[in-house]
Amino acid sequence: MSDERTTPLRPRDPRKLGSYELIGRLGEGGMGTVYLARSAAGVLVAVKMVRADLAPDDAFRRRFRSEVNRVRQVPPFCTAEVLDADPDHEQPYLVVEYVDGPSLAEVVEERGPLTASNLHSVAIGVATALTAIHGAGVIHRDLKPRNVLLAPGSPKVIDFGIARAMEATSAHTQTDQMVGTVAYMAPERFASDTDTPLTPAADVFAWGGVVAYAGTGRTPFSADSPPATAARILTQPPDLTGLSGPLRDLIGHALEKDPANRPSARELLDLLVAGPQRPAASGAALDHQPGLRHAAEEAQAVTGYHAGRQLTALAAPTTLVGYSENSIVTQPVPTSPAGPTTPFLLHDPTPRRPWVLPVAVALLVIAVLAVGGMAATFWPRGGTDDPVAGPSFPPDPDPDAGLLLADPLLQRRLWQSTVDSREQASCSFDGGLIVRRETRGVFKCRGPEDAEPDDLQAEVGIRLLTADSCASIWMRFDDNRGYQVRICERNVYIGSHKSRSMTVYKTFPLDDTPIGVGAPATRITVSVVGNVLEVLRDGELVGSVPVQDKEITSGKVVLGLFTERGAPQQGPYVVSFTNIKIWPIER
Repeated sequence: MSDERTTPLRPRDPRKLGSYELIGRLGEGGMGTVYLARSAAGVLVAVKMVRADLAPDDAFRRRFRSEVNRVRQVPPFCTAEVLDADPDHEQPYLVVEYVDGPSLAEVVEERGPLTASNLHSVAIGVATALTAIHGAGVIHRDLKPRNVLLAPGSPKVIDFGIARAMEATSAHTQTDQMVGTVAYMAPERFASDTDTPLTPAADVFAWGGVVAYAGTGRTPFSADSPPATAARILTQPPDLTGLSGPLRDLIGHALEKDPANRPSARELLDLLVAGPQRPAASGAALDHQPGLRHAAEEAQAVTGYHAGRQLTALAAPTTLVGYSENSIVTQPVPTSPAGPTTPFLLHDPTPRRPWVLPVAVALLVIAVLAVGGMAATFWPRGGTDDPVAGPSFPPDPDPDAGLLLADPLLQRRLWQSTVDSREQASCSFDGGLIVRRETRGVFKCRGPEDAEPDDLQAEVGIRLLTADSCASIWMRFDDNRGYQVRICERNVYIGSHKSRSMTVYKTFPLDDTPIGVGAPATRITVSVVGNVLEVLRDGELVGSVPVQDKEITSGKVVLGLFTERGAPQQGPYVVSFTNIKIWPIER
């Protein structure tokens, strides 16, 4: 393979991971090593193998598994598609689409700032990728020029979402540290206030930094050290010299200190491709790159249409006065000499809340960043585009945090025992929630009545205890109708269930890995987000289908039993459920 970005394997590198043959090295980062590999079908892929010191950490594996499940929901619009993963391998790994192209950082370092048309291609491509990523409920967390690959057809964003798996694990960092790249970090990422959550707005700030870098060859808060860069991010307006027109204004809004004042990724995309002040270069970029145009249109179609709100001139910036390692004082200064910005039409005319990073917090940030020895410990040599483990932003919750509900299903709690003599069926507890039916048919267990959001993820262990028995999970179930996932020994069925009528949308055979009768519990994860329902088995994708029944819009998660097609009239039919967890998913 003659790829100048690939280096030979080292003596201690594995030659295979799972079914993938490793060919060479593509790079090495904070989480592990990236290899160029060939799949069993002969397709080139990129395989990211987790560092050896992270692999034994159970907390990391849980977070890694959770994040892989999330990023698999991201549609491949200007993103490198996630193809496979094995969180349970001796050294967990992730397999993504191999993108044959240099990074944005490499191109700018070698050739200088991009031309107008190429700059707008990058701006549109990264906004498209963030629209897709955020639409799936994922935050990138480490968007930077090295994570933007300039592939033929359209730019591709890589490494989205996975940085979260590294944070707050005992093998990597403490809860008062974070993973990221200082030059592209939003101000709120330096906050110590635990009420300040990380939101997609942090990625929008990074978008502004990445596009500004692509157009000028420098970051908008560039300084001679990470502490000084952090100080400028916290207190100074961005330096956008060299940029002009509507794109400059849009970058300025993306770099607002207050996350509530930044446009969303979808708004960025709308303004770049169809806004009233769309730069002419955006149209040229789309005209010459049909792949980019298609990706942008698909991302807009999937995430829905946004009407406009007025986004007016940038707020008066603040400047750093008398900065030293021990003090920061901010004060307002007149509006930038570049003059008023061009208004942008965005949605939601509601006035935005003021946001100020407390001086005490800023002091803490700079003091910690400036501590002697930090560069040797956290800042590898190689310039200002290197990862840093720095001071606290609110630590990501444990994978179990944010749960709507959780029940081990070992006794009556959220789910109840029930007996229906007419149906010859029951729900009881014996090392799990046991659902039994003496004859062919369906039976649902009585569960919690809590109102649940439309978009959520349910995870539960299932066992099939007799032949032709299927564990059944209903999503958005209300008024005797909902979407149903039926897990049987050799098939998984996804469809709708209304009264006694079951419509199968798609059957996913388990030809190579059937679920054995009486076998240990299998972990099933069902997610329904918007118009897509997805099923995973032990972290591996089983399949997904569009779900667009207008009569099924919201409701509860229900557990029960459904018999396989062609099952005999007489049973018994028995399944078991254990340890259910349900999370909301934000779009």
